[in-house]
Amino acid sequence: MTMLDRPDPSYADPTVHAEGLFIGGAWLPGTGIDVTDPATGTVLAKVADASVEQGLQAVEAAYAAASAWRATPPRRRSEILMRWFELMKEHAEDLATLISLENGKALPDARGEVAYAAEFFRWYGEEAVRIAGEFRHAPSGANHILVDHDPIGVCVLITPWNFPAAMATRKIGPALAAGCTVVLKPASETPLTAYAMARLGEAAGVPAGVVNVVTTTKPGPVVGAMLADPRVRKLSFTGSTAVGRRLLAEAAGSVVSCSMELGGNAPFLVFDDADLEAALDGAMTAKMRNAGEACTAANRFYVQSGIYDRFAQGLSARMAALTVGAGTEAGTEVGPMITAAAVDKIDRLVRDAVAQGGTVLTGGQAAKGPGFYYPPTVLTDVPPDAAMAREEIFGPVAALYRFDTEEEAIRQANDTEYGLAAYIFSKDLSRALRVGRGIESGMIAINRGLMSDPAAPFGGTKQSGLGREGGVTGIAEYLEPKYFAVNF
Repeated sequence: MTMLDRPDPSYADPTVHAEGLFIGGAWLPGTGIDVTDPATGTVLAKVADASVEQGLQAVEAAYAAASAWRATPPRRRSEILMRWFELMKEHAEDLATLISLENGKALPDARGEVAYAAEFFRWYGEEAVRIAGEFRHAPSGANHILVDHDPIGVCVLITPWNFPAAMATRKIGPALAAGCTVVLKPASETPLTAYAMARLGEAAGVPAGVVNVVTTTKPGPVVGAMLADPRVRKLSFTGSTAVGRRLLAEAAGSVVSCSMELGGNAPFLVFDDADLEAALDGAMTAKMRNAGEACTAANRFYVQSGIYDRFAQGLSARMAALTVGAGTEAGTEVGPMITAAAVDKIDRLVRDAVAQGGTVLTGGQAAKGPGFYYPPTVLTDVPPDAAMAREEIFGPVAALYRFDTEEEAIRQANDTEYGLAAYIFSKDLSRALRVGRGIESGMIAINRGLMSDPAAPFGGTKQSGLGREGGVTGIAEYLEPKYFAVNF
């Protein structure tokens, strides 16, 4: 029995989404991957563990469906995506609960993710009917230039565990709008949301084979085999820079087009003339969204000397007041980290900073189990050569550094291999824009703690990735321009 056969399915039930791999519109039974509740360490469900052969079976299904989906009128593709959006809204609370269970994030964060994720289907449902072409005279005046856009082909989409719904829709939405078919490989820590999304897509009218979902504990061999298959023409990956580099090298063998949204280590700059309360509000949003487990999370807080002490005291007070607990519990503001290994990494970075002279204002000690918890933490006077100044924290830790001049702030902000996001707080807009131009980053938020928007291009520079997701540019990643030289 499929989800569509159930009279009133609960998308919040983890076991509902553990029926197997979703390939070619069918559920292929299998088990092998434990999905764990980070709040308790208990197993929620077991999902299928795909082999290399099953990964290639998913590619075959996507390829078999490609011609018909490519020929589907843009208006029909749009209607399906819009229906998928509506279904996500209808089942929003169930989806938020499911995300909270397998990811650990607090329900308010999970609800925010579902709303954000759904918007990608609405945005690209609207963009599906607006794919533009080009028609103009050649400069010589003798001929005409006609440019059309073709779907790039079968796409392999690889998503991380921290935003299991939003990272999937941010890739599926533009791919389907462009006329591509996809194989989605979600993180094995949070696969249930991906399977729930597949069920909703099926209910929305997505034809069999257009969207396929595979989970595996062997991502290297499975993804490697898919990238070596000549039918695969696109890879979109969100994850660590280290893994992204390896995938780029593999994709080069088949000249597969790549979009990469990789690591970040965002600086958060507060100038003396900033509105202190607004800066603190922004800091809490930029740092504590998803408990700091976000690539756009503010990690390095550079605060000008004149406001440094007041900002440190205010941030410490706000962080200390946050309620830590299971994501599904009422009142929880900070849920558990995704794994015990994540807690160990955070603890290592904090201990290193303290050993080098940093001071703990609040938090700073890993909590005992059950569950994978680390308390909201603020460190002041962190030395610039501490490990956390170079490594992505991916947790609820704010490290404060002092600066005096604009030039110093820009230099410190750029002292990283990453260039994804940056935050600037100042009442002087000309200063904020001037500093923003000097920062090497794909995205800059000015007097805001949240920058993500489905209508905006999301992506970074340097080691933070290639290409952009979202906005009018996001669909271009899934289109190939085709030039016709025309003589009438």
